[in-house]
Formats: sequence, C-alpha cells, structure tokens
Amino acid sequence: MARKQATAKARTGKATARKQPSVKAAGTPAIELAADALALPVYEEDVRAGGRGRVKALDALLGGALAAAVKAERFAGKAGQELSLPTLGRAPAGRVLLLGMGPRGKAEAWPSTGFEPLRHAAGKAARAAAKAGARALAVALPEDGVEDVAGAARALAEGALLGAYAFERYKSEDDARRTPLAELTVAVPAGAERRAELRDALELAREIGAAVAWARDLVNLGPADCTPTLLAEQAEALAREARLAVEVRGPKEIAALGMGMFLGVTRGSSEPARLVTLSWIPRGAAAKKPPVVLVGKAITFDSGGLSLKPTESMVTMNTDMAGSAAVLGAMRVVARLAPPFPVHAVLGACENMPGGKAYKPSDVLVSYAGKTVEITNTDAEGRLVLGDVLAWAAQTWNPALMVDVATLTGACMVALGHTTAGLFGPDGAAVDGLLAAAGASGEELWRLPMTESLKEQLKSDRADLKNTGERWGGAIAAAHFLHAFVKDVPWAHLDIAGPSHAPKERGYVAKGGTGFGVRTLVELVRAHRP
Repeated sequence: MARKQATAKARTGKATARKQPSVKAAGTPAIELAADALALPVYEEDVRAGGRGRVKALDALLGGALAAAVKAERFAGKAGQELSLPTLGRAPAGRVLLLGMGPRGKAEAWPSTGFEPLRHAAGKAARAAAKAGARALAVALPEDGVEDVAGAARALAEGALLGAYAFERYKSEDDARRTPLAELTVAVPAGAERRAELRDALELAREIGAAVAWARDLVNLGPADCTPTLLAEQAEALAREARLAVEVRGPKEIAALGMGMFLGVTRGSSEPARLVTLSWIPRGAAAKKPPVVLVGKAITFDSGGLSLKPTESMVTMNTDMAGSAAVLGAMRVVARLAPPFPVHAVLGACENMPGGKAYKPSDVLVSYAGKTVEITNTDAEGRLVLGDVLAWAAQTWNPALMVDVATLTGACMVALGHTTAGLFGPDGAAVDGLLAAAGASGEELWRLPMTESLKEQLKSDRADLKNTGERWGGAIAAAHFLHAFVKDVPWAHLDIAGPSHAPKERGYVAKGGTGFGVRTLVELVRAHRP
C-alpha cells in the first residue's frame, strides 16, 4: 500500500509539490533573534581567550555555559567544526549552533567561490536543526570580513534551504520523517535588510533552493515511477506553472526526425521514448535572438542493455537522468529571471534495457546528422541519445551557446571523484561561461583536455564512428563523440557522473540525488549577453 501511495504522489500533475520555507532578512542583532535554532558562523579568532563580539555577548547571556562548552568540546572555530548548545530559555533562540569557519584571513577568498564555505556551513546547521526538531532557523553573517552582504546572505540562505532537504516520499512511518524547516531568517548588518539588492538575492536563493530540491526529488525517484513519460509530464506541469512553451514528441515523431541512435537505445524497453523541448521565449524582437540551449541526458534507467551492468553498478542507475533534472530545475529559475533572449531545454528520455528487440554490439545505427555509428558497447548509450539531440538542436536553433549535462562516464568519476564535474569543449564562450558560472554558484568544475590523439579511438572499420574506444581516457573519448555532432556551435559538455549522486551527507548535500548543475546553469544564463 505504501508503494502505491508513493507512486500516486510521484505522478501528480504538479512540478513543484514541496512547500518552501519562508525566507527573510533581519537587521536585528543575531543573538536577539527568536528562533528554534540560531546558527553563528565564527572565525578561530572569535573563540580565543574567552571569545569576542557576539560570542562573548552570547556567553554572558548563557551565564558562561557557552565558554564552558567551547572548552569541553575543544571547539576552536576551525573550518568544519560544529558546536550545538541548548540555551534553556536564557536567550531568545532555543538552541545555538557555532559553525567553525577557520581563520578570518581565509574569508577574503570566499567571493571567488560564490561564498561556498558559508553555503556548506549553513547546510550543516539546517541539518542539525532539523534533527533537533527545529522549524524556525536563523543564520547570521560573520561579524566581519564580508563586504558583499547580498552574496553572502544568498549563500547562507541557499545552504540552509538545501541542507534542510530530505527525500521521504517512500517513507511510510511518520517517526522516520524529519521535521521540515518552515521559517528561515538571515541576520545581516542593521539597515541592509531594507536594500533591494538583498531582497533580490534572497528571492533568488529561494527559487534556486526550490529548483534544486525538485531536481533532487526527480533523481531520487525509483525508475518504476520516474519513466520517460513522467519526465515529460513534469516538464508539461512546469510549463503550465511558469508559462513556458513545451513540446513532447513520442516514438513516431522521433522516428520521423531520423534519430536512429536515440531510437536504437530505446528498442529493448517497453517504456516509450520522449523527446521533450521546454522553452523560455521573450516577447518582441528579443525572441529572434540566438538562443541558449541546455541539453540534459535523460536515461531514466540504465541496465547497460545487452552489455549488462553488474548488480552493484545498476543499483543507482535510477540517477542516470540527473542531467535532465538539472536542466529542468534550471528552467524553473530561468522562467523567473525572464532573460531578454530565448532559452531552450531539450531532453531525450528513454530507458536502456535488454530484450528481444534491444540494440546489439556490432549494430550500425544511422544518426540524425547522417553519420553511421558502430555499436561496440550498449552500455555507452547516453552519448548516442545526446548525439542525436545535440545535432537536432544545433540545426534547429543555431544557438549562441549550447551545453549538455550528463552522467556520461565512470571514467570521469574515477578522475575527479564524487564532488567535481568534468568540463569539456573547445576554447570559447561556452567553456569560459561555464567556468565563470561555476565560480559564481559554488559548484566545482574541472576542465579536462580534448586530447586529439584520443579521438583516434572512435574510428571504425565498418562505419563513420564507434560509440566507444579504449578503457583509458574514456571520458575524453566520450566528449569527442559528442563534439562530432555539434558542428561549429559554441558548445561545452559537463560530465556530472560523480557529483550527481552523493554516497553520504556533506555540507548542504544530502545523501542521494544532489541536483548538481542547476546552480551553474542558472548563473550561465544570468551572465549571458547576446
């Protein structure tokens, strides 16, 4: 019964089912704020020799209990340290959380990372507050060392909202659920709370928090629930809510377009494929400007096909559509930003399954671009679908900028781990824009080379290309395969195989789907100048 109820929830016609906490700024001194929990980022200097500033004032309110706890727990304000203390009615907040930020001098580098240390600290505070049953959380900027108040406040708000996330759709027992965050207050210097810049920053944080949470929800769904049809329905629901244009094509329309690689991947599955286009189109002459195009890999379950994965590698393959979730999440925010140029999101959604009709190693598929591709491994399916979608998008719109986001290769995860995405592409606006956007958002990208010698691995004796090369340099070879289908369009590829799914909690990142990529794509669109 619990599974049936969960499935029904997953198939509602709403793209944004989560209730979002209220978010506001307050110029009241942090230790005077009434909340269930108060989080204070502190430097090492703030807790030395009995403390200074608000730490010292708070200790006085608590009758020396804070200083005693600092000493007993050996809390020194080092980066990553936490100290939680109930106030027992001696302060307006029911609980105080000290968040170590390291030496004050390191705060100078925070703006270049989008204030990521503050985002992580606030995420940890929100998780700790939820475990303590808090519904109202206040987080404060450090007392000094921060000049960009709006940027720092946005990072704190984003971190708290993302840290409060929990995926509980399949939990049937109420006592297994966390207390949801209902109110978030960001304490800022007096007077700053009235600035429009700060209000806009917090509103953007709230939108991004909701978009990332939605993307995480989609990634965390089981594959019986998150089918290609469900992804298309979610895109349609978002279009209705955000006044975006949407078009959904089924197998017949995909075949009519000549997307032989896409359809080849789908042959083993009973779930019908969907080609989904979601578009923001401004009014007037701006509608004719060259668009930004975001393409997301949308393999809703990847068994490997006839090149079957082992069980342990298949368990997390419900997350193989994380690229599409990132693109959909970004489009939710794009609709609010209303940029003066078109933005299109495209998803080629399908499953990769074995079966009597499944595509086979040694098959030769004909792509939308007319190139023939020899199949050497059916578990390299994502690049086939993306190749057709990228070629179609490039020809349809001639974009000013095109980015694909995909859980493409295990090789990239071996190279960069679970927290960093690989960035590939020729020099130009797409790569430069993504690097700048990642720096502004706090998400970690690392550019990897498009080494020409590895392109040779894709040569086929029977067709124009093979879909895989050697084991070594696999992420680079995959990027070369995609590049063959984008022609001269400014393009970049994000391989998010590592950071799309977290094996454990970290900062504001919950275990499971992370929503990685949403924030970077939003910043890319915000910074784009046609």
